[in-house]
Amino acid sequence: MDRAAPLSGTRRRLRLTTAIGALLALLGTYAVLTAARADAAPVANVIRVAEFPADCPYSHRLPDDPIIFPGLPGASHMHSFFGSRVTNAHTDLADLLASTSTCNPRVDVSSYWVPTLYRDNVPVEPTIVTFYYLGEGVRSDIVARTEPIPQGLRIVAGNARATGPNDSIARWSCLHAGHVPPSKNFVTCPAGTMLESYLDFPQCWNGRDLDSPDHKSHLAYPVNQACPATHPVPLPKLRQVLRYPVNGDPARLRLASGPGYTMHGDFFNAWPVEEMARRVRDCIRPVIKCGADGRPL
Repeated sequence: MDRAAPLSGTRRRLRLTTAIGALLALLGTYAVLTAARADAAPVANVIRVAEFPADCPYSHRLPDDPIIFPGLPGASHMHSFFGSRVTNAHTDLADLLASTSTCNPRVDVSSYWVPTLYRDNVPVEPTIVTFYYLGEGVRSDIVARTEPIPQGLRIVAGNARATGPNDSIARWSCLHAGHVPPSKNFVTCPAGTMLESYLDFPQCWNGRDLDSPDHKSHLAYPVNQACPATHPVPLPKLRQVLRYPVNGDPARLRLASGPGYTMHGDFFNAWPVEEMARRVRDCIRPVIKCGADGRPL
């Protein structure tokens, strides 16, 4: 056979067809891989922190407490209210659901309140107020079965009657001054910084009661990263973070309830049921950091 003989027309067409087929296959494989990388990119960029926040500026101040002293206006020490704009001694769930809110997102018409802070006996309100809903404090398998906070739940965290730091779960620190150790009482914050208050609410629910006689015992804190058998239902952990525009000598400060270690927080949940459920499903259970809109950041 003459190896230098030209290819027949049939053989040339066959080789050309084969080459084109190989090229198309290669392009197809490239497209699939590119699409796979594009699909994977958002997942890779997800921040793995189970969280969604509500930023709720100061609304109003009253000596009322619809959880501790319902129907008794003026019976409480002074409170600073955040979220729902209507909260007073007579407030019930229907009032909250029909109200407007200072919160971002606006759908959060819950009410949050704390004892008013005074400096030299003049009330001072926090300029930054964030309530974080978190999936932490329990094992990952428990986070994965977190339930939405039931609408109408009322809870008090902290101890307004604390006689010393040992009776308190309050925490005070300084914004942008990490060298100042946190304390259960007021701390001395350097000039140019702000006084911070942190308070964590219990996250294990008994599964039945929206309130209890002491306004605490229907929920419990985790033990060894698990909910106790008496309170088997894991809920998102509510963390209250307040930042006050004060610094310097803490002797000039007091709460309406007393020293810094009497810091406490009240929460009356009025999130729309479907919004709370969506955030738990999309942010808490899959351990994703979400913004105020309940969408991954």
